[in-house]
Amino acid sequence: MNTPQVSILFSHSSSHPHALLYPAFSGRVSRIVADVGQTVTAGSTLAELASPEFGAAQADTARAQADVQWTLKQLQRQQSLFEAGIVARKDLEQAQADAARAQAELERAQARTRLYGSQAGVNQQLSLTSGLAGLVVERNLNPGQELRPDLSGPALFVVTDPSSLWVQIDALEKHLPDLKPGTALELTVPSWPDQRFQARLQTVADFIDPNTRTIKVRAEVSNPRRLLKSDMLGTVRLHQHNHSGVVVPASAVQLLSGQHTVYVQLEPGVFEPRKVKVGNESLSEVLVSEGLQTGEQVVKQNSLLLSREFKSAREALEGKPGPGRSAP
Repeated sequence: MNTPQVSILFSHSSSHPHALLYPAFSGRVSRIVADVGQTVTAGSTLAELASPEFGAAQADTARAQADVQWTLKQLQRQQSLFEAGIVARKDLEQAQADAARAQAELERAQARTRLYGSQAGVNQQLSLTSGLAGLVVERNLNPGQELRPDLSGPALFVVTDPSSLWVQIDALEKHLPDLKPGTALELTVPSWPDQRFQARLQTVADFIDPNTRTIKVRAEVSNPRRLLKSDMLGTVRLHQHNHSGVVVPASAVQLLSGQHTVYVQLEPGVFEPRKVKVGNESLSEVLVSEGLQTGEQVVKQNSLLLSREFKSAREALEGKPGPGRSAP
């Protein structure tokens, strides 16, 4: 039998995965390619900046390429002179070291410009590209806007992959034994009451909220049809089958003298109070692990009123005054 539901919360910050784009160089926005709601591929250009600072980085790469060519020629010359016995070994070794340093500088410069999609040459054109395939959900720049990497503010673009979302769960403390990475979960949301979304538990927090006695849990849910949206509320059910029992509404269970009790219908109008043991529970459901058989009918509504009537009847049989009555 599945365990009861626990509350979950979708939030925009839990969109998974997502990419935040910030400027790496100063510049002015010359062209915007992508806008909010547009689907993009990994590596596609979202906007372009005219950046003299980036142009300087491109020029550094060009100079490094020229230095490599010059040092290689010098190395070849020193190698020939050394083989002819004209120069000493130290001169050859110095040429080898100069060539190695030039090559290292070229690789450093190329890595910096290649990271931002620079082609050969110096054009001062910096492309802002998406690091993943997904959907543009935020755009915070406009044509002609001046950008600097040291300015604080929102990301220029936010790209998410809506086909996979993170689910933030506030689980009850008593659910901890079942909350393990890899555990299967079933998600439902009010917007799609007939849909069941399959999720997989990823991480469990290392601390419990002292006020709510809940623990933060994160799961990942597949969303290929994009029915789920950020900031949705819903419920999840643990796919655990090692907890046998019967799930009943939380309103059917009363705590009487420290003992969980349900009222079983024996026949129409005839009820029996029965002590039970409960397992996992939530605000809406309780797992009865002992004392109740599958198929037995329990009082789901007004069980508290029925409990009071049983108490009054028992006290009357014992000669004790019930509520609103005085002893003779």
